[in-house]
Amino acid sequence: MGVKRKAAAAILLLLLCLGSLWLHGGLDYQWDSCLKGYNQINKDQLHQLSNSSEADGTKGPPVLSLCPGQTFQVSVLVSHLLAARAYTSDVLLQPYLSSWDELVKFMESLGPMVSLISNEIETKTTIIRQLALLSERSPEAEVGPDMHLRNSENSQTEEKNFVRVSQGRGAYNSVRSMIWMELKQGIVDFNQQTDSGCRTLLRLHRALLWLKLFLQKLAETPTSGRLRSPSDLCREAYQSTLSHHHTWFVRRAAELAFIALPERGFFFRLVCVHNQEELSEVLTRVVVAIGEIYDRTQKALEENKMLDLP
Repeated sequence: MGVKRKAAAAILLLLLCLGSLWLHGGLDYQWDSCLKGYNQINKDQLHQLSNSSEADGTKGPPVLSLCPGQTFQVSVLVSHLLAARAYTSDVLLQPYLSSWDELVKFMESLGPMVSLISNEIETKTTIIRQLALLSERSPEAEVGPDMHLRNSENSQTEEKNFVRVSQGRGAYNSVRSMIWMELKQGIVDFNQQTDSGCRTLLRLHRALLWLKLFLQKLAETPTSGRLRSPSDLCREAYQSTLSHHHTWFVRRAAELAFIALPERGFFFRLVCVHNQEELSEVLTRVVVAIGEIYDRTQKALEENKMLDLP
């Protein structure tokens, strides 16, 4: 058996365990597709409406087009990310989770090894969706202003905006409304693992940083020398982010998984571009959109001392 076949066999064996350990969660949650509470707007309308920077009143690059023949659509991803922005510091959970739906498609397109990882991420998004459905059915799940907003410069305006954006849409309407409600009801435990929305969000948040860094590295064009392989770039992004939260076994399994990533030409076809310059332009827009959502989520979690939930 050749070296490549041995490596592939080892990867498959290790990833059977990796899939269940990836985000410190299990695969014991069963769900139905109808639990995805975000009613998708027609994709053509959605990407034309908001994946351009004109959505926030400024002129920018042209609207990203749908890529024929691909399940993953970068234009739809960017649209959901931009739609997730709420006022100056919050993130709406429905479009945030829809962004993850598209990122899962991205990971699944990279092959069966990475799709095992995406299964665990999909489990996390399902947990939050289930909590949101339960909250909508419960009259006790009320929302209110985040206490930390009172310390901001525009506290009164932010507080009014927060109440208005959350009113009538459930406690899981946004990141801050979810944090406020789960703290109020004692759902978050700072000492032991629970299936709270905040803990689940933190796991997704960490994975989002990994993907952001990977796409950022993939978009980079060196001034001299050859372009580096996506496999090496993904491994480096992982070592700088998620690896800090994983055991030795999971780290080794993950790095083996990245060996199976496709070459750079695959990513050209995935987003319908012809060369590295065009890929860099598209991925830079994705990275910027992810970065804003990541920063807003990071701030909300940090303010409530939730960056190290067990």
